[in-house]
Amino acid sequence: MVVALLDTLIVVDLMRRYPRAEDWLRGQTDLGINRAVWLEILDGAKNNVDQQRALRLLRDFELVDVTTSDFDWATQQLLRLRLSHNVGAMDCLIAAPAYRLQLPLYTQNLKHFEPMLGALAQKPY
Repeated sequence: MVVALLDTLIVVDLMRRYPRAEDWLRGQTDLGINRAVWLEILDGAKNNVDQQRALRLLRDFELVDVTTSDFDWATQQLLRLRLSHNVGAMDCLIAAPAYRLQLPLYTQNLKHFEPMLGALAQKPY
């Protein structure tokens, strides 16, 4: 059972083998990502080697689906925060399952996620 979700930036840090991210991950269990994070990571692959490495890392996390109600919530957040906080559509989709499930979302981007999630948005390292 997933106890927290990861934002794309955390997965990117892991892909880059950022020591603080790797140290933090060693103490964690039952982390998940949603399909928006999965797509953003794959979209960032520069070649087949990157893509295969990304797929191996992504398989370490439980995949959490984005529901129709998540899309509705994400749309409301985009309308509310895009102009005032420069929040993007993918950020809204990434936040939606965390909000629905009331799970922490680990991120390095509190500026975009705190207005949507409050204390559920957490900087892990």
